[in-house]
Amino acid sequence: MTTRLRICLGMVLVILATCPTIGWSQPPRREVPITEIRFLDSETGEGIPLIEAISVNSLRWVSDNAGRIAIQEPGWDGQERFFQLRTHGYEIPKDGFGIAGIRVTLKATTPAIVKLRRVNLAERLCRLTGEGLWRDSWMLGYPVPRIDPQPRGLVAGQDSIQTALYRGKIRWFWGDTSRLSYPLGLFRMAGAVSDPPGDSVDLRNGIDYQVFTDTNGFARAMMPLPERPEGVIWLDGYVVVPDAEGKDVLIAHYSRRKGLAEELEHGIARYADATDRFEVIQTRPLTDTWRVPHGHPIIHEIDGKKWLYCGNGGLNVRVPATLSAILDASQYQAFRREGNQWSWQSKQPPTQSADDLAALKAGTLSDSAAYYAPRDVENPDQRIQLHHGSVRWNPARKRFVMVITQIMGKPSMLGEIWYSESDQPNGPFRHAIRILTHDRQTFYNPCHHDFLDRDGGQVIHFEGTYTSDFSGNPEKTARYDYNQMLYRLDLRSKRMASLLQRMDKVTDPKQ
Repeated sequence: MTTRLRICLGMVLVILATCPTIGWSQPPRREVPITEIRFLDSETGEGIPLIEAISVNSLRWVSDNAGRIAIQEPGWDGQERFFQLRTHGYEIPKDGFGIAGIRVTLKATTPAIVKLRRVNLAERLCRLTGEGLWRDSWMLGYPVPRIDPQPRGLVAGQDSIQTALYRGKIRWFWGDTSRLSYPLGLFRMAGAVSDPPGDSVDLRNGIDYQVFTDTNGFARAMMPLPERPEGVIWLDGYVVVPDAEGKDVLIAHYSRRKGLAEELEHGIARYADATDRFEVIQTRPLTDTWRVPHGHPIIHEIDGKKWLYCGNGGLNVRVPATLSAILDASQYQAFRREGNQWSWQSKQPPTQSADDLAALKAGTLSDSAAYYAPRDVENPDQRIQLHHGSVRWNPARKRFVMVITQIMGKPSMLGEIWYSESDQPNGPFRHAIRILTHDRQTFYNPCHHDFLDRDGGQVIHFEGTYTSDFSGNPEKTARYDYNQMLYRLDLRSKRMASLLQRMDKVTDPKQ
């Protein structure tokens, strides 16, 4: 090597060693302060999940389960910023120009507190599934109920909850389940177990799921059915009943299908305790659509005999609550109307909400004979077409309470949730109270978890699927879309108690 070459090489090495932007050295990380906005319910003082804050330059954040958003933008600490707000069921303040949003000064040392008035009767508690439940609170250094490097079961989103209390555990089952590692996820039911929460457990912290997973850590199929790989598998109608020997068994209706439209097969599946998976025990003809457990069933006793009541827009199908009866199609009864007369019969399918509404419109059904077309308590001229929901006995009201989605509602086609009551599980449900509304987003398949009730049923909890699907809205809410949201409804709250009194009066004028 020549002297000149040695000198040139030495100069290059000196430059590489002294200049941090050249060569292989890592530039120093710049510390950017994290600022906080926290949204609080003005009535309860608790954090509000699912508040979207959008800056003037179109940056977007969504509040976590504690109602916090963490903002880490260079130069924003100590500066005033305006945010447009989007949410569901809360009033957004407007300025003198009619612009809806907030103007706050961001400080790394002090959170900006924003209180919002709730319009919904039900209070949004938390998101139960998916990733980043308390992301922003954790980034800001607050203690959080749970923070893992990965979400439970590596789940990004989960659809349509079903539950069963079986062998001392709550069994949780979800439909289609998405993951972060690939666009396609699990389409043969996911599952988890948890201990029944005591009254002292704060449900704002969510549920401590123990998810069934594969060896790769992702949620595994609860009904694999590997010998029939075509199609997705959905289960519903989970119920615990005695078998021929009096032993409790967990069963459900299963449907293997090509998406929403075409069904390939359906029947009854039984939970195998040894494998924690469902197995087919009976297939049913595709033409026999209602003689299976479906929806969110309950067990109801009449004159010493236990019946399984099930249905989607109301509990309008029943069968004796034993495994042998459930497997015998001839023992199913449907609640059906002929003219203005209702009866349990076994030949024809049940009357649905759409049937009642059509008959009312045609003038062939009297108002007092309608079971599944409740009037809005606040707007009696409006009737609600029932979609899917649940019916549970409520010891505080001493009635069966229905929590259900309206189909073809406004402002959301499938996101308006109603509360109704009846003395019998199959109705009539004559009046209803809107407890939840959504702005062009969907909230479907709500389920009232009576095992989470508080104060003797004065406080109830329900969850459902939040998504942009079927809403006509192309915007998906980051982290929240296609996940389960938990709500609380306090029947003693001033507004709810007043509406319940109005419902009692129109249902029974003597009250």
